[in-house]
Amino acid sequence: MQPRLWAYLASIGEKQGVLVRIVGGFSDHAHVLLQLPSNLPLADVISLLKSNSSKWMNDQGQSFAWQEGYAAFSVSSSNLEAVTKYIRNQETHHRKITFEHEFLSLLRKHHVPFDPEFVFG
Repeated sequence: MQPRLWAYLASIGEKQGVLVRIVGGFSDHAHVLLQLPSNLPLADVISLLKSNSSKWMNDQGQSFAWQEGYAAFSVSSSNLEAVTKYIRNQETHHRKITFEHEFLSLLRKHHVPFDPEFVFG
């Protein structure tokens, strides 16, 4: 079901004029590398992706819901290929480190304040 969900997420974005470069992830999270048009706020795009894909998954007979929050990071053009490779290789990558550990490490590395109790809902 996961490849179909990734394709569906990409199609939702593309219908809104969002350039979706790659969608991927692992069993407990998704990554979407996209380029926002100037007239669409990120929060609106995330809301569209999550609400439409949740409805679609439930219509497919899957009991499904996204967590409440999300994280977003900007990527420079010079790093697009590296991020694409990272997203493409999620299964292999997460054999070495859990998503939770990696995400908290990323927040700490970039001095993003957070309360660990509320990061993953």
